[in-house]
Amino acid sequence: MYRELFELPFIHLTVKSYGLMMVIGFLSAIFIIRHLSRDITPNPQYITNAALYSLIAGIFGARVFYVVHHFAEFRGADWVSVFAIWRGGLELLGGVILAIAVIFFYLWYHKLPIRYYLDILAIGLMLALAFGRIGCFLNGCCFGKPTNLPWAVRFPYNSFAYISQINANPQRNRYEPQLVLPRQEYYRYTDEDGKWYPKLLKDLTEEQKNEVTKGKYRCLPIHPTELYSSANGAVLCLILYLFWKRAQKALKSSKSDKLLVKPGSTFALMFIVYGITRFFIEFLRDDNPFEYGWWAVYKGGTVSQNLGLYMVIFGLILMLVFQRIKTQKPK
Repeated sequence: MYRELFELPFIHLTVKSYGLMMVIGFLSAIFIIRHLSRDITPNPQYITNAALYSLIAGIFGARVFYVVHHFAEFRGADWVSVFAIWRGGLELLGGVILAIAVIFFYLWYHKLPIRYYLDILAIGLMLALAFGRIGCFLNGCCFGKPTNLPWAVRFPYNSFAYISQINANPQRNRYEPQLVLPRQEYYRYTDEDGKWYPKLLKDLTEEQKNEVTKGKYRCLPIHPTELYSSANGAVLCLILYLFWKRAQKALKSSKSDKLLVKPGSTFALMFIVYGITRFFIEFLRDDNPFEYGWWAVYKGGTVSQNLGLYMVIFGLILMLVFQRIKTQKPK
């Protein structure tokens, strides 16, 4: 886990791994989007501008989604902390939702062939997701449940996963800690919700340091759900690209009546396949609380699971609507 990669000289700001991977994902998405949009417009600057605005909107949306989802952390704090993204705290799904909305408005405002662009942007978004989730892994967020699988990973002492394991989590129907530490020896303080936080590593004795890094009190092995999500993004990017290529081939051969080749179909498919995969990946994650849900009477679901279901429904509706709209080639 490497939350901070290095410090910029003179200004003393650290480069966060999550932010860096978001930028790499953005640049990779720009590259593939510009490449695929050559046949749509003679001016690729449109797509570059749309992507730039979506990046700004994505960061803003990711922060807003995080603040709303974790509002208790900001209650009573300085209002400036709400905007302090350099301290961490972004939720990718919120960024994606707002970025898509901004892209849609930009294309509509400039009277561009919206559905053609959205298909290409869907491919780029999944590529950006693949890189962004690697940033999650380096940051230590979006962690998974304990497992004994051969590819399980252990996060370090005092990581997000570690703090979660040493606390009960009634919001996930977990009423006992997964990892029990002797409280008086290892704990630093509790917050107003009764959540325990361990001492800093430097404040432990040598024996205690050995116990929490190599001994019986080290972090339990967990699912690398961030890497699952990264691989999922890469696979979905390839699937959407192949689906888009099939549609392009059909349209160029005047077979626009062929099933699921209308412009916008790739964009609609993105909601369907991502919503499904995100729904199931959430079963392996151990960070988001169960909050609500009509699909399971007992446990409900996480926000992301429910949003995943809504995305599937929205994608299916889009797919049906786009099949009925007359196909017009971009000018």
